[in-house]
Amino acid sequence: MLLVLADSLAFHGPSRAEPANEPRLWHNVAAAALGGHAELLAGYGWTARHAWRALTHDPRIWSAMPTVDALVLGVGGMDTLPSPLPTALRELIPSLRPAGLRRAVRDGYLGAQPALSRALALLPGGGPVALPPRLTVHYLELCRRAVTTIRPGIPVVALLPSVHRAPAYGHVHPGRPAAERATRSWASEAGVATLDLPALIGGHIRAGEGNPDGIHFGWAGHRRVGEGLAVLLAPALSAESAPRPGQ
Repeated sequence: MLLVLADSLAFHGPSRAEPANEPRLWHNVAAAALGGHAELLAGYGWTARHAWRALTHDPRIWSAMPTVDALVLGVGGMDTLPSPLPTALRELIPSLRPAGLRRAVRDGYLGAQPALSRALALLPGGGPVALPPRLTVHYLELCRRAVTTIRPGIPVVALLPSVHRAPAYGHVHPGRPAAERATRSWASEAGVATLDLPALIGGHIRAGEGNPDGIHFGWAGHRRVGEGLAVLLAPALSAESAPRPGQ
């Protein structure tokens, strides 16, 4: 069984969010190619910090832990997106009351976000992001360590941050290179394999073949990611010392 901690790139298709068991989603494509199944723990806009909190607070995943054959860390990409408003404050917007105030603040922020993202991208370092790279790798390591403490020796794969062409973020993405460097460095030290999402999906996204939002994948993109993940995991899972998914 593949345990997949991810953001909405794992469950959003070309037009809408899909049920986690939709066979065309990349984690299910990979699991099917490996002869097993996937257990998805994911949410909209999840950063690595959200994944860590879910892993430690959701009892549904605890029951699946004894059967995990591989861990896929599909979070970290949303961490790299421009965040003109500090993440802690932005995440409080849905809690504002009354409803009219909440809608006004939400609409005002979403309306200003593209221009603010472009302006802040001109700052040294590219401006604030949803989660700084040092914290991204900190939470990725916490997730890796927690799962491999229970399931020692299983392969772990981290997805490198994807690319986007999203109008909502002013078509800018200055935080991605630093996050990729940090993820590659951590993965090398931790013995984690990396799946190069930009190499697999970059052309698909830039050509406008994904979701109109410029972030999420089309079905062809999901297939590429799933097949790439399966190729990366197959040698480790077929090794004599490693159990196969579904066993």
